[in-house]
Amino acid sequence: MPSAARGASRRTVLGAVLGSALAAGTAAAPPASAAGWQLRWSPSARSDGLRAFETVEDDRAGSHPAGSPHIRTEGDNWRFTMHTADRDTSTDRQRQEVTGCRSGSSYLRWLPGETWRLTYSMYIPAALKATTSFTHIMQMKQPGTGTSPIVVQSLRRVNGAQTIELRLFGSDTLVGRTGLAPLHDRWIDVDFRIGIGNGSAGSVRWILKNGGTTVVDGSRSGVDTFLADRVRPKWGIYRSLGDGSGSLQDCHLLLTGLRAYQLV
Repeated sequence: MPSAARGASRRTVLGAVLGSALAAGTAAAPPASAAGWQLRWSPSARSDGLRAFETVEDDRAGSHPAGSPHIRTEGDNWRFTMHTADRDTSTDRQRQEVTGCRSGSSYLRWLPGETWRLTYSMYIPAALKATTSFTHIMQMKQPGTGTSPIVVQSLRRVNGAQTIELRLFGSDTLVGRTGLAPLHDRWIDVDFRIGIGNGSAGSVRWILKNGGTTVVDGSRSGVDTFLADRVRPKWGIYRSLGDGSGSLQDCHLLLTGLRAYQLV
């Protein structure tokens, strides 16, 4: 768990940076004019709250009402809390997630032939550990129940070591991976890009930064990044109870500075 002083300090700095960026009509990522990226979504946890998202999946099975709300805002951050008592509608797993990019009464539709980019910062406390089964903290999916992920950002144990990785789910293609332990209990920056296409028409790039250091910059092209309808991002904690490493415990995840850009 982050200390109050560290959390407040980081939120203060982020609030100042993001506030200046919003006042200038830009965000913390490179300006749209530099690479053809048009800012399409720039919510604030403090002012938009959970209205920033298309849907909120907070204990949708009603398994742990005493722990609600599991998804809420905390200053400039969105907080996702997971208790060991929480259960999803499929009782072999846990899920506290939000989906989509909402602005007012509308939301972004990511379609084939388009290229999108997400940037944000996340805080993964040491209590949120990598597991031997799936622990996803971001997904790209087709909307609808029962659909498989397209891309997953996951906390996975590899030969006993904790890692964070990005993988194309259908083809089980690894895009990038790095050790998780050095990233625990600190803010890290995510830059994710997806070219949406069927068959071999898609592409992804995943950049992870720890302070000013790039720890992962992985990409894949000629890959399948579309199922049907549209692509929609998800954030939060979605994990299996089938972990064999004893890593499941009460934990949380913090996100801030969410931005979505479209390549134009």
